[in-house]
Amino acid sequence: MSPDLTSGARRLTRRVLSGPRRSGYLRKWIILGTLIGTVAGLGAVVFHGALDLSTHWVLTTVGGYRPSTTAGEGGIRAASGFARPWAVPLVVAGGALLAAVLVYAVAPEAEGHGTDAAIAAVHSNPKGLRPRVALVKIVSSALTIGSGGSAGREGPTAQISATFGSMLSRALNLTPADSRIAVTTGIASGIGAIFRAPLGGAVLGAELLFRDDVEIDALIPSIVASVVAFGVYGAVTGSFDPIFGTQNGYDLPGLRSLALFALVGLACGLFARVYAEVFYRSSDVMGRLSLPRWLKPALAGLMVGTLGLVIPGVLGTGYGQVQQELDRHALLGMPLWVVLLLPAAKIVATTLTVGSGGSGGIFGPGMVIGGSVGAALWRLLDLAHLAPASPMPFVIVAMTASFGAVAHAPLAVLLMVTEMTGSLQLIAPAMLAVAVAVVVVGDTTIYRSQLATRADSPAHRFSAGLQASVTVPIEQLMAEPRLVLAGRRTARDALAALEAAGLPGAPVVNRDGAFLGSVQTPRLREAVTGGADAVVGKLADVDAMTVPLDAGLDAAVDAVASSRGGWVPVLDEQTHVVGVISVSDLVLGWRLATRGAMRRLGSATRDTALVEHAVTGDVAGKTIGELRLPTGAFVVAVHRSNALAFPRHDTVLQDADVLSVLVRKGQEDAVEALLRGAEPAAPDAQPYPMALSGANTNGPTSARPLLQNANDLVGNGRGSTRQGGTDGTAGVAP
Repeated sequence: MSPDLTSGARRLTRRVLSGPRRSGYLRKWIILGTLIGTVAGLGAVVFHGALDLSTHWVLTTVGGYRPSTTAGEGGIRAASGFARPWAVPLVVAGGALLAAVLVYAVAPEAEGHGTDAAIAAVHSNPKGLRPRVALVKIVSSALTIGSGGSAGREGPTAQISATFGSMLSRALNLTPADSRIAVTTGIASGIGAIFRAPLGGAVLGAELLFRDDVEIDALIPSIVASVVAFGVYGAVTGSFDPIFGTQNGYDLPGLRSLALFALVGLACGLFARVYAEVFYRSSDVMGRLSLPRWLKPALAGLMVGTLGLVIPGVLGTGYGQVQQELDRHALLGMPLWVVLLLPAAKIVATTLTVGSGGSGGIFGPGMVIGGSVGAALWRLLDLAHLAPASPMPFVIVAMTASFGAVAHAPLAVLLMVTEMTGSLQLIAPAMLAVAVAVVVVGDTTIYRSQLATRADSPAHRFSAGLQASVTVPIEQLMAEPRLVLAGRRTARDALAALEAAGLPGAPVVNRDGAFLGSVQTPRLREAVTGGADAVVGKLADVDAMTVPLDAGLDAAVDAVASSRGGWVPVLDEQTHVVGVISVSDLVLGWRLATRGAMRRLGSATRDTALVEHAVTGDVAGKTIGELRLPTGAFVVAVHRSNALAFPRHDTVLQDADVLSVLVRKGQEDAVEALLRGAEPAAPDAQPYPMALSGANTNGPTSARPLLQNANDLVGNGRGSTRQGGTDGTAGVAP
């Protein structure tokens, strides 16, 4: 699709949904959540159908092997024997090879498991997921898993709906905070649909982003989207039944029997930890092998297929294997050595399939590994006559404990397994087991993109430090863009224009003036140096971060921190570029927000006032401690150029510094005169309190404001240049 057509689709979408974007939280996310959930449900239907076709035509027809099935997906059916054993390793390797060639030729970022990539996008750039990745993920994952590769189907469905959430964020120019919710909602609804577990999927969206925290803002949108996705998926497929059928007939055991479930939790915690560590260590080793990237999944597939000839349960998703383990007679009919080796074999097979760069999820295999651990433990206890009559409670509880712990989403996985098995009687034993497993797993996680808590998230870190910034509108801060590039302009001409203006980049627009994307100087220089002279519209970053005109400073700080060049365009309702926000503008906004907060502080009592005045005359060059302010006066901040300095006793004042001083009522004129250097010290003057200023009592030191420059505000403003100027050179470049 051409950039102009893409931009036109965005404008149409934005006109239709501009009302909900500006609506309150609940109304907005009921509408947007419904859209995301609908796409998630349809995406799950498409992928499930593609996977069924691939399994039938590749693994069954060509390979001569039919995997076992579950109660909710065609009925319980045991796996067939190997009609052509020699073909199975070749089929698994061939499917992995075709998938790898597709991935690395079209969308290299589609390799591996999609859920981790979606989590990373939430934390870094929620508007940066490309549509082609989702399409490639569907085909490549269907080929990989359908040919017998050991992977889960939740990764592709999560990436499909997360990508739509990202596209919706770009089309509606949502704020970074709302964009994160949209992508998180996509993850939740995609997984909830494919597992037929809407409540568990919704909670997963809130739990999965952090190891020790919950993204509460995403809970309601995730519930809306997950329920809609479940409804769409069930309506199209014609089945709302749990994947493993309804597992009933188990009564809650006594306290003595609960000790067995603690043992299940201990075993699952150990295997879950091994799963995560083996997966990533082996993935790192395979990543360093000096082989073509497309060849590694094929070689890994050959090994997985060979392993599958020995332990067939490792092939494919493994859900049918779990279904067999739920039944006492089926489990007892399996060789004991196969049951005991299956958890480790599934870890190896999943690591080879996905860790080598193959496409598929690691969520489903994690639950299969847990279920196999429960089945193996039941077989051992059954030999000692200590196990319950049915392996069903051990298998279900182990599925919850294993992946709930290593994914750091215990509540979500508990709800999901309950929905997948239709079993409510095992919630209490599962809670005990997952609690034990969480302790064993510790900080180990299967998702590297997870952060520890919201305090580690750049977005929440900014919001915590900028509570007053939401009241400062972007319209007051943005600068008029000094250069806007037409999409039809050549890269060489655009590079010359940017270098002449001394800018790091510029927004790109189409013939109608609608935003196409942003382009950075290094990207243009690379294109020109490489001999290409494509038009700027094809080089523009269509996923570039933007902010809406009606947002506040908090959204601007968030967007600039996530941008690639230290600046972001400001767009109006028609997607026209009306301004640019850069690091220096953020400092101005911070000053305005701080002044507003200090004014409120000054008006908190009847006897206090806030004085803001520029330093002039002989006051420049003095330290704050030499001002001899009236008793009770306190310097709150020093506004200096594009920086905000927090005062110390020994801070040296410069000409044109603006001091914010809290004083008693009646002292305002005296303090203003003092700062002008027009009046002597007040009669009741006192030295500036060193204890409050934090000065070294051993003597004055050089002035060192806490905030030295604009870069300190956002953590990394290196290379940024203020886009706005005073030369009035705004407009579209020809």
